[in-house]
Amino acid sequence: MDDHEREDGTVPIPGPQPHPEAGRPADRADPLPYEGVWRFTAPSVEASVPQARHAVRDLLAHQGVPVAEDVADGLLLIVSELVTNAVRHAAVLSPTLSVEVAVGSGWLRLSVEDNHPYRPTALETDHGRTGGRGLLLVREITREAGGACDIAHTANGGKVVWVALPLGPAFP
Repeated sequence: MDDHEREDGTVPIPGPQPHPEAGRPADRADPLPYEGVWRFTAPSVEASVPQARHAVRDLLAHQGVPVAEDVADGLLLIVSELVTNAVRHAAVLSPTLSVEVAVGSGWLRLSVEDNHPYRPTALETDHGRTGGRGLLLVREITREAGGACDIAHTANGGKVVWVALPLGPAFP
């Protein structure tokens, strides 16, 4: 993913960056130990898919993010789907992609950004197709977890696909 790849194929994530008001209550000025924003870039190639997934998994573990197991599993699947989409559909105009993870008190936001202007739409279920339902899957995982997802334009003419999920299970 970058020049700092580990021997096991994962990429270390830089330490937390300041994130004003990172979802913490107004009466608490100090961030929790796991709160922060981490961003890394990767080439728009197939090998970046598992590397991004492992990097996000390692980040959650290293920072001690108290994310429910079912939410973490869904998040890692979402990482795979969003990075795969960027690799397959945006690489021609975007030789790199960016993954950002922001964690606040009670929530987590993941975004994947590329420089391709096309905004994909989630396809409906078509049992005759073997692919093309990644965004539908992302939308359903996000909905089941009680989160939100969207696609936005970036200032440089590209797009960012993001999901926001609660750290706890949707159904306690």
